[in-house]
Parts: sequence; C-alpha cells; structure tokens
Amino acid sequence: MSRPSTDAGQGELRRRLGVSDAVVIGLGSMIGAGIFAALAPAAHAAGSGLLVSLALAAVVAYCNATSSARLAARYPASGGTYVYGRERLGDFWGYLAGWGFVVGKTASCAAMALTVGSYAWPGQAHAVAVAAVVALTAVNCVGVQKSALLTRVIVAVVLAVLAAVVVACLTSTASSPARLGIGDDVTFGGVLQAAGLLFFAFAGYARIATLGEEVRDPERTIPRGISIALGITLALYAVVAICVLSVLGPQGLAHAAAPLSDAARTAGADWLAPVVRVGAAVAALGSLLALILGVSRTTLAMARDRHLPHGLAAVHPKFKVPHRAELLVGTVVAVAAATADVRGAIGFSSFCVLAYYAIANASAWTLTPQEGRPARIIPALGLSGCLILAFTLPVTSVIWGAAVLVLGAAAYGARRIVAAGSF
Repeated sequence: MSRPSTDAGQGELRRRLGVSDAVVIGLGSMIGAGIFAALAPAAHAAGSGLLVSLALAAVVAYCNATSSARLAARYPASGGTYVYGRERLGDFWGYLAGWGFVVGKTASCAAMALTVGSYAWPGQAHAVAVAAVVALTAVNCVGVQKSALLTRVIVAVVLAVLAAVVVACLTSTASSPARLGIGDDVTFGGVLQAAGLLFFAFAGYARIATLGEEVRDPERTIPRGISIALGITLALYAVVAICVLSVLGPQGLAHAAAPLSDAARTAGADWLAPVVRVGAAVAALGSLLALILGVSRTTLAMARDRHLPHGLAAVHPKFKVPHRAELLVGTVVAVAAATADVRGAIGFSSFCVLAYYAIANASAWTLTPQEGRPARIIPALGLSGCLILAFTLPVTSVIWGAAVLVLGAAAYGARRIVAAGSF
C-alpha cells in the first residue's frame, strides 16, 4: 500500500502542468547539458567512437526513461526515484536514491552555472555563475508555471541556434564524411567512459518525474512527456554530433574549448560563432533552471519523510512551491558554482545519477503486469547499463561518487540508530 507523500501540516503543490509543459522542462534540462558541456570530454575519451558511445548512452537512457515513466504513473508524487525506491524496495534504497540525486544534481547545477559563465563572460565565469543561480532560484520561488514559461523561451532560442550550426556544417566544404568512421584511436573502455559522460546529457527527463505532484493527469502526462522529450533530444544529439564530427574530426572535437563555435568557424560561418556563444549560455540557463526545480522537489519529498530537516517541506501559501527547499538548494549551488570545476562536476554527477537510475530500474523490475510493468528486458538492461557506465567513468569521479554514497548510507544508519534509542 502506497504511503502518502504529503504531510497535512506542510501543504500540497498545485497541478498546473500539461504534456507540453513537461516536454519543454525535459528538453530544457537535456539540451543545454549535452550539446554544450559533454560532447568534448566524451570525444576525448572515445575518439572516433563517439557515435557508438552516443548510441550506448541512448539505449541506457531509453531503458531508464521507460522504467521511470511507468513508476511515475504509478506514484505521481514529488521525489522521483526517492519515492519509487522507498515504495518498491524499502526505505533505505529510496533514501539512497534521493541522496544520490540531490548531491549529484547539485554538482550538475554547478556545472551548468559555470557553463553559463564561461560562455557569457569567460574572465568572470564564477561570478556570472553565482549570479545566474541567484536569479533562477528567484524565478523558481515565484511559481512553477513561470519556470515552465521561461524554459519554453530558452528551448526555442537554443533549437534555432543549433539548427543554424547544423546547416552551416552541412553546407561547408570543410565537412568530410570520412571523419565519421571508427579509427585506431578507439578503445572499448574509452567508448564506455564516453557513454557514461554523455549520460550526463540525457538525465534531464528525470525533471518531469520529480514534478509528479504538479502535472495534470499524471498517469498520461508523465509517460508521454518523458518519451517525447527523450525522443526529440536523441534525434537532436545525433544530428549535431554527426555534423560537428564531420567538420572538426574526433581530435579537433576532443580538444575544442567551445566545440560548436569552433565548428561554425571551421565551416566558414564566422558570424555564427558569437551567436553560438549566446545560445550556449541560454541553453545552460535552461538546464540550470530545470535542475534547480528538480533538486528542490526531491529535497521536499525527503524533508516530508524527515530524511532531511522537516522545515524544508514547507509549501508557500501563495505561490504553492517548496520555497524553503528552493532557497537552500540555490544557496548550496551558488557556493559550489563559486568553487567547482566543470569537467570534474560532470563526472561526479554522472556517477551519482547513474546510481539513482540503477535503483529506478530495480524498482521497475518489481512492478506487476497489472501495475504497468515494462518488458523485463528494459529494467534489466537499464540496471546493468547504469552499473557498467558508472564504474567506467574517470577514477576520481568513481572514488568521490562512491564515497558520497557511502557517507549518505552511514548517515541513514546513524539516524536509524538514534531513532531506535540504541545508544
């Protein structure tokens, strides 16, 4: 029997979002992260095997999305896999999923904020990053509908910029189909590591599931929103990756500080490079907006169950948003953005989020056919894929990610001991 996620004293969120809102929030989360932040480090790991890595990441993302969609329709509450793991596997696994999500996505927020800074004002990247976090936290605090509206504008701008880059690359004399072939620089481990890094770019569809209490008709809206957003993003990533590879080649992409700007210049469209920089900053803003939105909702769900301070479960009486959770998340992200490194944040975030989705797939495995269980192969592939990609990430990312998860598990155990009066 499912436990209610809300606490009578804390207030409830308002169901305002439809399918188009859910799709836009998912797109805003994924497009900014993938195209402008993950392509270059993935190319550095995979070389000319980048497209194979993209395909592997897409398969794992599809399995995760399908499992998450079925679970979200069954449990349409804020918190995502925190709720699913708790209901299907037990309190500990739900807590560990929530902990991994909050910590991992806080690192993602910092990475996206720094991406905004590095494109908008490279000499003051950290200062711009902090300012972006403060501004978007304020937007989220005055209502989720305003967040969805701003995300629509951001997604429209980014899609226009990416379309211009694709056209420039396709019409360039510098484009060479031969650069898309797999060369001697490819290793199996490198392809897997790149897939893990690219997974960072696909994880945005989780924002839709974590907004479970704020969508209308969740059993229909959440699965459709996730499927449509992921499908559009997969197609976009494939087209952009092929075009950029055909112009820069694997090595040029691997060493590019701003891959899409460099591709535009190489393609002979110098005028497009500053437009791409603006588009990159806007895309990262969209990703950051949706990330802060999702982390705050998981914080809300964990606070309701007292895995985090219960005061964070408060819902604003006027705006109907978890304002205390929003403010705390914004503060932590601002501090991280002032001190973090982008590439390190991507690897660390990928490890924690892959652990989160491993628990989602394990939870989906326990669904019955009457509960809408997907074909068994889907959660099985998703679970094994998440674990494989997580442990083929850069060693430092694995060490730090595993250490943070162990720390979270220890905190859970200590809390249970205190609650049981076992001293």
